[in-house]
Amino acid sequence: MKITLQNTEKMVTLNGVPARIWEGSTAKGVRVIAFVTRLAVAADDDAAEFEAELLETPPVLPSRQASSFPSGLAL
Repeated sequence: MKITLQNTEKMVTLNGVPARIWEGSTAKGVRVIAFVTRLAVAADDDAAEFEAELLETPPVLPSRQASSFPSGLAL
């Protein structure tokens, strides 16, 4: 399965851990919400470039569905 995600500026707390809400869709168009607590860059890749891309992304507010998603349901 391939999923394309876009970060938002919204942070939530899941089980005491801060998580950023990301939204996107599968290759077949199914909309998804992801609660990202950590991201890692492979040792062979340029982490500075990755960090710059994250900072370049304009602040995006999550959709109404993502904002109202009951965080207790997240795994």
